[in-house]
Amino acid sequence: MFLSLRGARLAVALTSVLLLGGTVAACGSGSATGTDAATTAPSAAAPTKSAFPVTIPHKFGETTIKSEPKRIVTVGLTDQDAVLALGKVPVGTTDWVGGYKGAIGPWATPKLGGAAVPTMLTDTGTGPQVEKIAALAPDLILSLYGGITKEQYETLSKLAPVVAQPKEYNDYGIPWQQQTEVIGKALGKEDEAKKLVSGVEARFADLKKQHPEFGGVSAVVATPYEGFFVFGSQDPRSRTLAALGFSLPADLDKVIGDTYGANISKERSDLLDQGVTVWTVPDLDKGPAALHAEKVYKDLKVVKEGREVFIGESTDYGKAYSFVTVLSLPYTLDRLVPQLTAAVDGNPGTEVTQPAS
Repeated sequence: MFLSLRGARLAVALTSVLLLGGTVAACGSGSATGTDAATTAPSAAAPTKSAFPVTIPHKFGETTIKSEPKRIVTVGLTDQDAVLALGKVPVGTTDWVGGYKGAIGPWATPKLGGAAVPTMLTDTGTGPQVEKIAALAPDLILSLYGGITKEQYETLSKLAPVVAQPKEYNDYGIPWQQQTEVIGKALGKEDEAKKLVSGVEARFADLKKQHPEFGGVSAVVATPYEGFFVFGSQDPRSRTLAALGFSLPADLDKVIGDTYGANISKERSDLLDQGVTVWTVPDLDKGPAALHAEKVYKDLKVVKEGREVFIGESTDYGKAYSFVTVLSLPYTLDRLVPQLTAAVDGNPGTEVTQPAS
């Protein structure tokens, strides 16, 4: 990937995620160790008895999984986290944010236990690497946080049952709760998945109570990609802010359209002038200064009143912030909430500092 597209990738791969096969989704480096990665972590609970066969609906119809999957490949860019959280280790994962062996971030690494790191697949703009996926002999392919086309779905279905993105959400728009629960169902661990979701939702509820100042404050997430790229209500990062009590701009989706996000015109820079604006930037040293040099942005109240939050895309925190999964969210919230607190305290002199790690 290139400089700006690395930022785009961390922001749901921007151009790439519009269509997994025909754009620049999830570029990354090579493959990690071992095509025979262990598929079950030592602490994994057994699937619920009589969980199979199970049929799961999705954008392209429905898929029936007849028995417990042993060799799972994740084409969805963040699906590996839910698999790991449920005690399984995929044999193959798809790289997105880069820099991690097997596409396993530090927030998820402990879930590997003693298992081998998955083989890491890449996408060079033509869609999933079908031949490499075939070589892994999968018995289940997951593409929930993804945007595969019908043609790609049909091709992959010749290799193994494929659970594609749900039809009720935009591509790359599935909420982490549904992602976890659908994967739990596919693995025969539906009850365990619901417990995991409840645990993280309880964390959100506690933080919302601890920070009533978030309630009703308008917020938006953006990145400086080809101008100003703003994320819509179905983007996972936007949902994170909403779950903490913030409100999204009323006309956000009207401007963004039927997708997870879009570039806005200079005439709509008002979308950036919210109670708090969260920026993901490729370079924490240069990114804020570059934005503050933009004529249409620098004079907005959000800038003058110090209500900006900047997150570096290349940091572990930045990557976790973009992942938005059952495993990455606790890691993210530990770092994001203090920044949001500083941004909305009403004192322009309060510095919104970067997490120490």
